Formats: sequence, C-alpha cells, structure tokens
Amino acid sequence: MAFIKDSTSWLYPPIEPNHQEFLKVSPIHNVYVEESGNPNGKPVVFLHGGPGAGTSPDHRRFFDPKAYRIILFDQRGCGKSTPHASIEENTTWDLINDIETIRKHFKIDRWQVFGGSWGSTLGLAYATKHPDQITELVMRGIFLARRKELEFFYQGGAHWMFPDQWEVYQNHIPEAERSDMIAAYYKRLTSPADNVRLDAAKIWSRWEFALSALIVDPKSLAEVEKDHFALAFARIEAHYFQNRIFFEDDNYLLNNVEKIRKIPTTIVQGRYDVVCPMQSAWDLHKKFPEADFFVIPDAGHSAFDPPITRALVATTDRYK
Repeated sequence: MAFIKDSTSWLYPPIEPNHQEFLKVSPIHNVYVEESGNPNGKPVVFLHGGPGAGTSPDHRRFFDPKAYRIILFDQRGCGKSTPHASIEENTTWDLINDIETIRKHFKIDRWQVFGGSWGSTLGLAYATKHPDQITELVMRGIFLARRKELEFFYQGGAHWMFPDQWEVYQNHIPEAERSDMIAAYYKRLTSPADNVRLDAAKIWSRWEFALSALIVDPKSLAEVEKDHFALAFARIEAHYFQNRIFFEDDNYLLNNVEKIRKIPTTIVQGRYDVVCPMQSAWDLHKKFPEADFFVIPDAGHSAFDPPITRALVATTDRYK
C-alpha cells in the first residue's frame, strides 16, 4: 500500500453548504448552523470538540455528501456563534437543548450523532436525554469528563510525555496557585483585563493542541494561538471544567449507559491519545460492550490523524 501522507486522502472532497443561518437559541445566544450534502439524505449532526473549538469546512468531509444531510453548528460562544467567548447561559444542558432546537428547526425526526473528544461527551449526554431521536452514535476520542481525566491533562500526568510544552503552561501560573491549575487559568480567563485573558488563552490553547495529534503540524499550533479562536476555546473550556461539566456526579455518563444501550454505536479510539487517554474509552467499552469498539494502534487524539480519519469515514459509510 502506498504511504498516505495526510487525512485528506481518506476524507470526501470539499463541499460548500447548501444553507447557512444564525439560529436564536436564547435571549443572549445565536448559534451558527449550516446544512450541506444531500437535502434528502440521511441526517447527521456533527458535534465539535472543546468545548469552544467550533467547526471547520473539513468537518463536512467525514460524510458521503450524496448519502448524508450534514448538519454542522458552532456551539454557544465559539466559531461564528455570538456573542463570542460568552460563558453566560452556557452549560452542557443548554447545548443539549440547542441540539434539539436545531433538530426540530430542520424538521428532522431522527439523526446520526457524530462527535469526538468533547463532542463525544456532549453526544453521549444528549443520547441519555433523547435516545429515541438517534439512529446511531459515532464517538471518537472518548472524554467522560471525570475529574481524574481533567487532572491527568491539566494538573499532572500528561507532562511526563511533554515536559517542554508543560513548562510553558505551568510557568504562566505563580507557584502558589499551581495546586489547582484549572482554577488558576479560569481566574485569568475571566479577568476584566483583555490582555490577561488573551495571554492565558493562548498558552492554554497551545498546551492542548501541542498534544492533540500524533505528529503535530507547527502551522496548526500557530492557528490556535490566534486571538479569536484561543479566547473562545480556552475561556469556554475552563468554564466547563471549573464547573465539572455541569453533571450531577463525576460518573454521570457511565452511570447512564443503560439509557443508550440500544442505540447502534461505534467507538473509535487512538492508542496514543494523550488528551483523552484510552482508559476512558476502555471504561465505556466495559460498561457498553454492545458498541463496536476500535482501537487505532498508530494514532493519537485528532480526528485528522490519518488512521483515525480512515476509521471514522469507514464507519459513516457503513451507517449510510
């Protein structure tokens, strides 16, 4: 087999949206929503990561445009949605309500739910509340939002593999505040001073994205440090993490697997995922053995690590 240089070898060709709009979902928030692909095709909703990362045109390309009616949206406060970087009225349950608002707005009865990283968290949480509206779940890079997962990445654990990147992330916080790095960054990301928020946002974003792919492209790191992206991404993430994802308990998703057990589900997990380590996917697999479970041996966290991309497209092709 010829060497595959990048994930675009597995993705469908680029397409443009058929329809774009801003949907008012609360007195404050307007979310960007788009539809592409086949207007009469099988509906699928793409749930992006973060929280706070937003969508990109390449996210349309995980789906056969002749077979799928593809719905993408930017969650509250990020991407093209407004107000930018807002954490007011921005909780997991607000986002779940938004997903339902979008489904009803497009007059969709049932749809496939596709999400990775935070998108897997949101997709699983949505499924616990609305299982009858889902035809399949396609979940990548499982994040169950437990405190130990957050502490591994933001407090200590991942730094054993990335001490160079960790040093920059850690040194931004005075030693006296380092016992709770999420709280320390949250304090700065909610500061009234623009420069304090932005400095913290760029360092937080770089730390996460420096670990997000098996081989990181330096150009992608430069992109995530741009003001607009970094501020929404870091500020919204820290808001959610500081508030424990707004779940009732630390094991909410695992404790509610019974509600989603009958939904056809595929889990795709990179073996060398450092952002969302495989233990979480394994824990979900053990609680939910009915789901197809694929460990990708030569991939990290990113959906655009080529072997992950290949597995995800193969899954959406199988479900189409």
